[in-house]
Amino acid sequence: MRNNQIILGAGGSFGIILAEELKKYTNAIYLFGRNPMKVNIEDTLIKGNLLDAAQTENALKDMDVAYLVVGLEYKTNIWERDWLTVIKNVLAGCKKHNVALVFLDNVYMYDSNYFNNLTEDTPSKIVSKKGAVRVAIEKLLKEEIQNRIINIQIVRSADFYGKNVGNSMFNEVVIKNILANKKANWFIDANKKHALTLVEDAAKATALLGNTNSAYNQVWHLPTDKAYTANELIQKIAAITGKPAKIQTVSRLLTTILGLFISPVKENKELLYQFDRDYEFNSKKIEKEFGILPTSIDVALGTIFKNN
Repeated sequence: MRNNQIILGAGGSFGIILAEELKKYTNAIYLFGRNPMKVNIEDTLIKGNLLDAAQTENALKDMDVAYLVVGLEYKTNIWERDWLTVIKNVLAGCKKHNVALVFLDNVYMYDSNYFNNLTEDTPSKIVSKKGAVRVAIEKLLKEEIQNRIINIQIVRSADFYGKNVGNSMFNEVVIKNILANKKANWFIDANKKHALTLVEDAAKATALLGNTNSAYNQVWHLPTDKAYTANELIQKIAAITGKPAKIQTVSRLLTTILGLFISPVKENKELLYQFDRDYEFNSKKIEKEFGILPTSIDVALGTIFKNN
């Protein structure tokens, strides 16, 4: 029986950990990207671009499961230009070759009024330009789920943190600063809860879901610990390191000013609603169905700071 599994956009931190986790299920792992590099000795590399329909379709030939985990450059104009092309290319290839698809998603499509308890049933609503792109992707995927031509999963996480996550907000503005003996930064309100998903937990759960037939044609929240405020997280880090840890909040006005000079800050400005209210990510569905519990933030932070 074939069990060929391909990671589309394999070069990022999530794709690397996912490749490690997939070893538990198959030795036929294929890594597709512009400059793919082996994670496991047995991996097969396929060089290509998801914006190219022919290259994408050819890569999906003879595959059984595809994991779309690519991270496009974090700019609104690029998201608006490229994301739907990527999705359509992947869907076309999967349908042609009867490949099951697992899509790694985030929370940008969710209605901001429900952020105090995000579940798989939370309604979608456009609240940002990047959110509009995610709403459009969700619409396409759910239409395909209804058509039942191929099997599809949408797996979602809160903000990533953990091992070598270069595009992690928490890693960048909190962990790196504290390791450099600087104040941590936070946006708007450090007393609002903010959920964080450990990337290792997310990859492990995604590999399991992708290899579970009954998990297809639905949405899953990946295992995520309870949400804490930034101030609570700073106190945890101080207790772990034995050093004083301080945090400073960046106001909406200062974010606007900094955004004039710093592109990543400008790109995040439209998502500040995620920091002015409690952001709690409910993963009870996967916990109940598979008995998977998230790593506690205390344990994860202890590992991060003891290894640095």
